[in-house]
Amino acid sequence: MSSPSLGLGLVGCGAFGAYVLDSVAGLPGLHIAAVADADPQRAQPLGDQYAAAVRDGLDAVLATDRVDIVALATPPGTHAAMATAALRAGKHVFCEKPLATTAEDALRVRDEAVRSPGVLVVDHVLRYNPLLRAVQRLIEEGLLDAPRRFLFENDAADQDLGPGHWFWDPAHSGGIFVEHGVHFFDAARALLGSEPESVRATAVRRPDGPIDMVIADAVHPGGVLATHLHSFTHAHRCERQLMRLDHGFAETRISGWIPTRATITAWTDESGAAHWERLSSRSGDLLNVPGFLPHGDEVIAVTVHRNAGDDQPARGRGVERVVPHRVEAVIDLGGEERKPYVYAQSVRAAFADLLRSAADGSAPVADAYAGLTAVAVAEAATRAADTGTEQQVTPVRRPTGPRAGSTA
Repeated sequence: MSSPSLGLGLVGCGAFGAYVLDSVAGLPGLHIAAVADADPQRAQPLGDQYAAAVRDGLDAVLATDRVDIVALATPPGTHAAMATAALRAGKHVFCEKPLATTAEDALRVRDEAVRSPGVLVVDHVLRYNPLLRAVQRLIEEGLLDAPRRFLFENDAADQDLGPGHWFWDPAHSGGIFVEHGVHFFDAARALLGSEPESVRATAVRRPDGPIDMVIADAVHPGGVLATHLHSFTHAHRCERQLMRLDHGFAETRISGWIPTRATITAWTDESGAAHWERLSSRSGDLLNVPGFLPHGDEVIAVTVHRNAGDDQPARGRGVERVVPHRVEAVIDLGGEERKPYVYAQSVRAAFADLLRSAADGSAPVADAYAGLTAVAVAEAATRAADTGTEQQVTPVRRPTGPRAGSTA
């Protein structure tokens, strides 16, 4: 017998709220039960489109019959209080990032999530991106060494961020590191397999305007360095992003903040070359993310240039290997034009993860612990930029229990 469908209540009917509903409509085990906004006229079209009850806020959604999941698509400053209220009401929660604008508030939400029968998933969409999952699997399998360096450069658009937009007000957004950087602090945590110990940062303010460029250097255990740069200074058509992972004998370059293409170059031995050559036949397995529907154009292409180097030992950072073969691999989800599709499917996969966790009691991938740790690093980076001094990142205690936190 199939499980009953869970009802979704959306709070926040702006552009992103509508995007969430479009992404998850039709997901098995889920139906849209209610939509809410402080401006009922903004909520009504979505209510009509999905035959959902129209409400004026969170309290009304919580009181609506057949609402089991609350999706929060409101500004960051509201997330902690709303998520806490929904969890206390016994609801599951899908919370747009960041989980909160301060680590203190995020900790309270995490603790409430541990006590609550409800599941909380944070919209850290990179956790549900097939391309990053594939790279993570290659690291776990040992085909790529664990990264010794992480770099993310984000030249993002400010074209729709006018002077009065809440994004520029730290009281509402938490600032750039918190509002946007949490995506990449969390991605670094997943790909590096660790949380940073300390962080230095710099913030740049535009003349007579807000801070619009920030950079943070976070030191992870073992001397692994992660650099995060965010600049909200470009026109939409001029946006560009690059994630770079230095694996020592290999390098991964990933384009787009919603990643759609990765190129990997690696030096390897005969055994490694044979493993690389088999990757193309494993694309379905490597790119699999439950709830993410492939469009059919995904490609993993591998070329091995045998004996591109000599057979003498190569040494770097104290590691010595004989690696005469050069590998060129491409993981492609369809290129830049597929970004909207990949984004929507990543949101869908996050909801599928929530439904799975609600059914079997396990922890979701992007859980409250992931949300809390990302905010804690972002807050430390903000302090470092404000004070001009290195800041220690306070370790976040992992609670115990079946939903205590994902190890992913």
